[in-house]
Amino acid sequence: MFRCRLTRMLRIAFHRWMSVLCPAVMLVISLQTTNAMAGGETYKKVLPSTVWIITANGEDQTSTGTGVFIDADKKLVLTNAHVVGDSRTAVVFFPEKKNGETMVKRKQYLDSVLKLAQPGRIVAVDRKLDLALIELAEVPERAEAIAMAETSVTTGESVDLIGNPGGSDVLWVYTSGTVRSIYQKKFKSDHGEHDFRVVETQTPIKPGDSGGPVVNQAGELIAIAQSFSPSQNLVSYCVDVQEIEAFVKSPWKAAPLGTKVVLKNAEVDFELHSTGHYEVKQKLSSGTTQSVFVAKDTEYFQRADVRKVWSLVSVSSDEPSAELMMRLMRQNSATKIGGWVVEKNGAGEFLILYVAKLDATAPDEAVAASIDYVARIAGAMSKQLKSKTPEETKTESSTQTLASWLAK
Repeated sequence: MFRCRLTRMLRIAFHRWMSVLCPAVMLVISLQTTNAMAGGETYKKVLPSTVWIITANGEDQTSTGTGVFIDADKKLVLTNAHVVGDSRTAVVFFPEKKNGETMVKRKQYLDSVLKLAQPGRIVAVDRKLDLALIELAEVPERAEAIAMAETSVTTGESVDLIGNPGGSDVLWVYTSGTVRSIYQKKFKSDHGEHDFRVVETQTPIKPGDSGGPVVNQAGELIAIAQSFSPSQNLVSYCVDVQEIEAFVKSPWKAAPLGTKVVLKNAEVDFELHSTGHYEVKQKLSSGTTQSVFVAKDTEYFQRADVRKVWSLVSVSSDEPSAELMMRLMRQNSATKIGGWVVEKNGAGEFLILYVAKLDATAPDEAVAASIDYVARIAGAMSKQLKSKTPEETKTESSTQTLASWLAK
């Protein structure tokens, strides 16, 4: 009797449980099907706005990334600044169809560069925001400029991304995910220092996806892919649409030319040093040469770009004397470009260098003139340190010293 009652009770409980569970299961299946259908439609809508970008920097190193077509009238493509680097030009591919299907193999595009590629010119770069604009000469008829969202996405929303991951043989790869958070982020990456409004997503962004469109369920641009977290799986960072709109409307500034290109244009002889920087052996009027180094990469603060030029004068295990330090400080107040710097290396040695920092967008001849200026001052100081004692130079003013050095 007890067993019969227990069995009936279990049956009733089971039927009640199933009556609750079945609708929930059906709802989950329905939502998954709806999301899959929505993702497919979004992909079709966004694909004509997505591009594959190839650039080459001043070192003749090729890099690739993704971009998004944002303005049909001005023929503008948006991507990351680190995708274009210091390049002045880019090659852009839009998705192409063959027999009604989208061509996805990289080789198909590379084998038909003359037919499918669109040459572009980099017209604007902001490395703090990690954004860049490419202006195209022509745009294929099938290309469609993407619609930008009027407001930022919200946390918890689903987003979709199309990219061209470098580790894959195929292009136009679709990824979906969820917005984890939106906030202002100041951070360093392999590409420099950044400060922008971040859309943090749970999506597997990979190298090559950079610059790719991140869209909402309506297919509107809400961000572009920028990087991924090195410490957290599937956590990616994207540049918010608010930053994109402000960048496009701001005055455009191209990235400075690469150092190698500038030195070649200025007809300056140079060698690639083991440190990766460029060494110029500048001849002085005395018949000696002074090595001057020009940094391989430019530095920047917000939208100001700086090129560093320096020369090493001495290396010593002894700390510079107070007299020498005072002399260097006095001369710093009289120099036109740059100044003296004392650094300590990993071996505990003291380095005396003359360092100049100039506008990285300055003409080529300005770089050549800066190299000559640095070489003359550094060479004269090097000679003086070897031939005179501090007491012998106490009576010589910094202005007189510089005047005599530069007159040679």
